[in-house]
Amino acid sequence: MTNDNQSSHTQGRLADEEVIDLQQYWRTLMRNKWGILGFALAITVLTILVVFSMKPVYKATATLLIESQQANVVSIEEVYGLDKSNSEYFLTQFEIIKSRRLAEKVVKKLSLQEHPEFNQEPFLSFNWREMLPFDLPENDDAAGMSAAEVERIVLNKFIDGFSARLAIVPIRKTQLVKISFEANDPKLAADVANAIGVAYIESNLEAKLEVTMQASSWLSERLGGLKADVNAAEKALQDFLDAENLVGEEGGTTIANKELELISSKHIEAKRDRLNLESHYNQIQAAKGSVRLYELVPGVLQDRTVQEFKRQLLEVELKRSDLAKRYGSKHPSMIAVQSEVANARNSLNSQIKSVINGIKSDYQAALASERSLEKALARTREGLQVLGRKEYKRKELENEAESKRAVYDTFLQRFNETNATGDLNSANARIIDPAIVPSLPEKPKKKLIIVAAFVASLMFGVVFAFLLEALNNTIQTARDVESKLSATLLGVLPLLKQDKKNPHPSYREFLESNHSSFAESVRTIRTGIVLSALDNPHKVLAVTSTMPDEGKTSVAINMAFALGQMEKVLLIGADMRRPAFNKALGIDKHAIGLSNFVAGTAKLEDCIQHLDEGGIDVLPAGTIPPNPLELLSSQRFSKALRVLEGQYDRIVIDTAPSQSVSDAMVISPLVGGMIYVVKADSTTYQQAKAGIKRLKDVNAPLIGVVLNQVNTKKAAKYYGGDYGGYYDTYGYAEDSKNTA
Repeated sequence: MTNDNQSSHTQGRLADEEVIDLQQYWRTLMRNKWGILGFALAITVLTILVVFSMKPVYKATATLLIESQQANVVSIEEVYGLDKSNSEYFLTQFEIIKSRRLAEKVVKKLSLQEHPEFNQEPFLSFNWREMLPFDLPENDDAAGMSAAEVERIVLNKFIDGFSARLAIVPIRKTQLVKISFEANDPKLAADVANAIGVAYIESNLEAKLEVTMQASSWLSERLGGLKADVNAAEKALQDFLDAENLVGEEGGTTIANKELELISSKHIEAKRDRLNLESHYNQIQAAKGSVRLYELVPGVLQDRTVQEFKRQLLEVELKRSDLAKRYGSKHPSMIAVQSEVANARNSLNSQIKSVINGIKSDYQAALASERSLEKALARTREGLQVLGRKEYKRKELENEAESKRAVYDTFLQRFNETNATGDLNSANARIIDPAIVPSLPEKPKKKLIIVAAFVASLMFGVVFAFLLEALNNTIQTARDVESKLSATLLGVLPLLKQDKKNPHPSYREFLESNHSSFAESVRTIRTGIVLSALDNPHKVLAVTSTMPDEGKTSVAINMAFALGQMEKVLLIGADMRRPAFNKALGIDKHAIGLSNFVAGTAKLEDCIQHLDEGGIDVLPAGTIPPNPLELLSSQRFSKALRVLEGQYDRIVIDTAPSQSVSDAMVISPLVGGMIYVVKADSTTYQQAKAGIKRLKDVNAPLIGVVLNQVNTKKAAKYYGGDYGGYYDTYGYAEDSKNTA
């Protein structure tokens, strides 16, 4: 098989299981439908009686608008401590409306404690002390209290009951709030709702007036002390200015700053001049008196007089050069020219030295000026630092005086505002929609309550039915035998009608109604037993159950009758604890039987009785021994059973329940197969599983389980696939003896 086929198969199986689960839920409902409906109807009828006995409750509602911003004459929100720009303000107002103080005010204003609405006798009230045959001491909680304390306790309880009827509901995203009150009297409901709104408005005005008066008194006391603080701060400032001789803006600091800026500017200029001259001076010093090197100094090169002397010297040298071409060195013209050249050069050198000396002088002057300005700048800075320290102290005193003056001015302003608004009673709320007398009751909503009671009781009944189904741990279906007991199901025996004349109809049903569904079920079980061991037939069969009254004797008798139609069969009654065997077959209860044969007090032919109607032989239990388990576990019983095996084709033994005694475990090694009987809807799967386990622990040859006394029509209806068509296949479903 491929993976796809396996997946499809698995999904199909899971789907089937889900469908089966849904069907199981439906069958559970159908099986308990009349109980569920009966419970729902009973609760609904009781609810109707209670609802129609209730007094109608009327509800009146007034709408109150809480102003978030008022047209204040002056801004004094700080006086009241209210920030009306956020939601906390509205939440606070809602809580004030719901406060006990406001409720108490309305109660006293309307005299509600004397109103008939609040002085009714309790419905179905009674004094349980009067029902006792003896007197109990009274528990007087008011003992030792004053009249005022007792009155206050009574009033508090009354207000608790009053507040329970009151509802304050704000309308989201608005400044509106709904004030509702419930009462049996519609007019009272409207009066109280309106009174709550009026009381809130009046309470708000009173609170404002009280806060204003308190604020005025406190501000007046504070102003005197603040005025003295201002005067002291201003006097300390003036004394400091006089002591330090501080004048002008910022105590002379401005003038000192300007002087410092001027000296700094001059110092920078002097330093720049000195730096410019210093390079020339250094070059002069490096020349070491050489005129030729002096000529390379930029100051010399840029001097116009030096340039003029150089031009003259150049002209004279040109003139000498021209004359030297025509005359010799001794010529007077040449001598005169040589003298001119010498004079021109001397003049040039003198001018160069003069410029050099000037540069040196300018450098020395610039250096002296720079040093002088540096000293002046240092002195100015020191003075400015002193002024800065004085200015810091001055500002400190000035700021202190200004802050105290500002506080004083603020308090003075608030004092004036508070006095100006002392007589202003501006309400922060108003009733925009007063409550009217309601014409229809708010509750009880009779139809809704009745429908809700019916639905709730119906749902409770359904849940209770599922709970009972979940708690039902009995074996009910063939599936339970396989899933809970892990055992093979041999067959299902239907439940037969019982009456006083025939309390055990199953004993003779197989013989009297051979074509009934019961008889067909017995034959089905017989076929299963025969087919379970074709090569090595179960010659000796034992029938047991978990507990008494599960029908094991009936199963043993009917199996003997069914096998007797084909073979020579012996039916043995080995249940010596509660022998119902003789009565079931109409045998004398004092007849000798198995115990007599095993004990050797009677012969086999005397103990065995033949039933002509069923065509089988019967070996009853015989005389009941004091210890049946000892008899069944004896070698004599084993030998007796081997003797009987040689005379019969099949032996069926009715033995005691496995959970009650150990007879079945003792017999199990001597038999070829064991049949386990479970009563449907009676035996729990834990008990049956424990009984089967006891047999398996001794290696009992358990063939399978017979589910007995099954209401087939009900099972087919409520368990569907487990029983539907089980008997219809054979055409016996219409048997009149099956129960409904």
